[in-house]
Amino acid sequence: MLAILDYKAGNLTSVKRALDYLAIPCIITADASTIAGCQGLIFPGVGAAGSAMANLHQSGLHEVMAREIAAGKPLLGICLGCQILLEYSPENDTKTLGLIPGSCDMFTPDLTEEDGAPINIPHMGWNTVSLKKDCPLFSGISPESEFYFVHSYYPSPAPEYVIATTYYGKEFCSVHGRDGLWSAQFHPEKSGRPGLKMLSNFYEYCREAANAQ
Repeated sequence: MLAILDYKAGNLTSVKRALDYLAIPCIITADASTIAGCQGLIFPGVGAAGSAMANLHQSGLHEVMAREIAAGKPLLGICLGCQILLEYSPENDTKTLGLIPGSCDMFTPDLTEEDGAPINIPHMGWNTVSLKKDCPLFSGISPESEFYFVHSYYPSPAPEYVIATTYYGKEFCSVHGRDGLWSAQFHPEKSGRPGLKMLSNFYEYCREAANAQ
């Protein structure tokens, strides 16, 4: 069972629909005991960093997440969830969770496409991901696969946590983390077959990790 963490940040039902399609057992929850009984956590989100952090603190989920991650439970962050695993976001001048060293940056209007045209902000649409190190989330996924992005801010973790990058006006980190604690700036649940494969890979990792304990 995977727990989709409910901190009122949106996008929960689309993640659940993708997991239901894959026949992966899952539950949307903020209950600590339910979360403790799950094999892995998905930390999605659409919205602003400030309100997301306020909801996490109000619900106590920030403490639950820290405890479960410290115990070795796998977690996959998505979009806003990817950003607020870091230490700081300039969006709403927000101190974030600090589970991964680094902060967020914002795309700026001076950035241009390869043809010299100014980029549109937010970055919205399909784009490729270039792996910088091996990651089990991408097992069986073609390097040419595209994933769906919607964001104005992007993660800038410490270099040793960069797993993959994407180009949009500049090269930016699109996947960061370490084994068992990963975050993607794109939306795997909206990325067709490659995204579904990524979610399936995460679930298999969670099952293997649980069986190894």
